[in-house]
Amino acid sequence: MNELVKLDIIQGIAKITLNRPKAYNAFSLDMIQLLSERLIVLAMDQKVASVIITGEGKAFCAGADLKWLSGFGKSYGEALHELSARYHQAILEIRRMSKPVVAAINGITAGGGFSMALACDFRIMEASAVLQQAYTTNGLSIDGGGTFTLPRLVGLAKAMEIAAFDTPISSEQALSLGLVTEVVEDGQAVKRAIELINKMKRIPLSSFAACKKLITDSFNTSFETQLENERETLSWCADQPNGQEGVEAFLKKRKPVYT
Repeated sequence: MNELVKLDIIQGIAKITLNRPKAYNAFSLDMIQLLSERLIVLAMDQKVASVIITGEGKAFCAGADLKWLSGFGKSYGEALHELSARYHQAILEIRRMSKPVVAAINGITAGGGFSMALACDFRIMEASAVLQQAYTTNGLSIDGGGTFTLPRLVGLAKAMEIAAFDTPISSEQALSLGLVTEVVEDGQAVKRAIELINKMKRIPLSSFAACKKLITDSFNTSFETQLENERETLSWCADQPNGQEGVEAFLKKRKPVYT
């Protein structure tokens, strides 16, 4: 039996591949549990500096496997309640991880796959790939943090439109709406994600992690609280080895060497 969630680590970059291609990488309970476990371990792995999530075959992820849902042996509501608990743990790990997480969108991306891609820090989308929220067409509501991330990426009015009409979103449309970072040729999403991660090496991971946490938490704090959080985090960064190195390198007009 093939592993439901494959993991490859090369030069500090962890590539997670959702591996149910015949089901368009849709989530079963076992699959989402394994994904969550992988993310929890990677978040604390000192040898891993960044994470890429992609899918095997023609899809990134088609969301919850509705065929699995029908065979779960409980009501649809009970099944989704259990599935979403594990799925939301994975989403929280992505948002709380102090490392960049890049979605390499290689094909169909719908439902939970759509929300998971939006939870990532960056999204590289292949030209022929398609995004679709898909929940409302199936009589469901959006989960995976999609109702949080979507309006913040595209605005309230456009988010309501996407929820109401559930029109498939092409790569060109996704880029113009700000849903994705870049659009690349088919088959190049993972390669470009690696290039993007390597480009980030000019800044220390500690600085990125600090900014990611501040940005993520900003939606839940007042302006005054956010200013104080920024002040405390800035002071903390300045006292760390990378902060000291960055300031000293600037003053001495040389390139910084970060750990």
